[in-house]
Amino acid sequence: MDTPNVGIPEQLARRMSMPEQHEYLRARLTRRRVLTGTAGAAGGLGLLAGSSGAAYGSRAASAAPLARSATVTVDGSLVAPFGRHLAFGADPKTQMRISWQVPFAVRNPYVRVGLKPWELGQKIEAEVRDLHTPALSAKLPAVDQYYLHVALNGLKPGATYYYGVGHDGFDPASAERLATLGSFRTAPATPETFVFTAFGDQGVSYDALANDQLILGQNPSFHLHAGDICYADSTGHGEDSDTYDARVWDQFLAQTESVAKSVPWMVTTGNHDMEAWYSPNGYGGQSARWSLPENGFDPKSAPGVYSFVYGNVGIVALDANDVSYEIPANKGYTEGRQTAWLDRRLGELRASASVDFIVVFFHHCMYSTSTHASDGGVRDAWLPLFTKHQVDLVINGHNHVYERTDAIRNGEVGRPVPVGASTDPTRDGIVYVTAGGAGKDLYGFPAGVEDSYEGAVKDRDSVLTFHWTKSRLPDPDTVEWSRVRYTGFSFLAVEAVAGADARLKVSALTESGKRIDYFEVLRSPGG
Repeated sequence: MDTPNVGIPEQLARRMSMPEQHEYLRARLTRRRVLTGTAGAAGGLGLLAGSSGAAYGSRAASAAPLARSATVTVDGSLVAPFGRHLAFGADPKTQMRISWQVPFAVRNPYVRVGLKPWELGQKIEAEVRDLHTPALSAKLPAVDQYYLHVALNGLKPGATYYYGVGHDGFDPASAERLATLGSFRTAPATPETFVFTAFGDQGVSYDALANDQLILGQNPSFHLHAGDICYADSTGHGEDSDTYDARVWDQFLAQTESVAKSVPWMVTTGNHDMEAWYSPNGYGGQSARWSLPENGFDPKSAPGVYSFVYGNVGIVALDANDVSYEIPANKGYTEGRQTAWLDRRLGELRASASVDFIVVFFHHCMYSTSTHASDGGVRDAWLPLFTKHQVDLVINGHNHVYERTDAIRNGEVGRPVPVGASTDPTRDGIVYVTAGGAGKDLYGFPAGVEDSYEGAVKDRDSVLTFHWTKSRLPDPDTVEWSRVRYTGFSFLAVEAVAGADARLKVSALTESGKRIDYFEVLRSPGG
């Protein structure tokens, strides 16, 4: 990428962590703007109710007060919100976060919400998080983006709510705007059978859109996105030199809106989500665009680390960039706090009488044989905790394929789990699913290793692959745990059955709706 004026020399960048790059760039870019009179972050912040530009603006803007560009005032009736996306708060029974985007600064943005679409009397002011991206190359212009958020608390469990997003000049409750309303349902007060979906590595493409529509057809209660969300950073090294185009986020949120406006879209961070121009660890952009549960160890610095309980399932989201051996830009940035929090949180969930199953999702693969293979860093940091607390299912992305393991115990096959089989984590070990076929260009498997899935099973005794070591070198492995492999676009659909027959019914579906894998997870009584 052409960044002759603001970039870090390549040899220097290799020796710098993301926070060190942040400090270098902040100082250099600030000096450059003051000397040239270049405008700073997004203009017209005074027009934005609840603006938090200091917290979410560009690195240069956070360094020192700079000149603001003149605001172009647009009639609010001509500005339509877009990119609506929901997320739970820490308690899905009573909390929902509504987020959206506008293409220009608007006056007094808000949400209307009610239990009937014709009764949207309650009007709640929105928080605005404006985000400025400087012109990172001669080919890319500076970009100002405006993200709006409302936190709803005290909702009724198991209730359907209707909402509309608006601002001065655009009232979603008016007759001509009723078609813009959305809806959502809170989690039930007591566990009921439900479905959730999951994948990683989506991006913007026709196949990504096709997957979204198949997901919507599952009527999921929520969706898990295991990192590498939109690929605005197409390089994925977490470095200043990464090719980056902030406008891709606009395309992604518009693409995803058909699902995410009614299905909470729960994300965590992948390597392509370390956008090096925002905040010391590159997550300032994520904090601007998403409102996620703030119950992790540090929501400000690690927004992709959190947990929630829906029905009889505890969900834990992790940031694998913190422990990755393969891509170390953010390795160790939490100084062990994330792993300590994980130990505590898994213990709390396992001790809860209302939680039957624990599902953990994060980006880098703990067990996979595809292009990136397995990351020894996530194994070293978290595998002992998953074993200790008997995690029931682990979902990863990173490799753009579908791959599912047998039940793995102590690094070996604890029990073979062919298509259609069941497994008990208390006895057999943990099943790991790589669901990275969400829409980005597909990968493959090692030479000579064929796909093997429902209707086309081709079992192998072993697969030659590798895992990443602490020295950032691939260490060859011959493994026996690769059970299901599929190189098409796909996603995961999980039915969580509550009650005396509690179990997880796990299916993998292609973008055409064909099932390619199915297995069940159930636990022994008292397990």
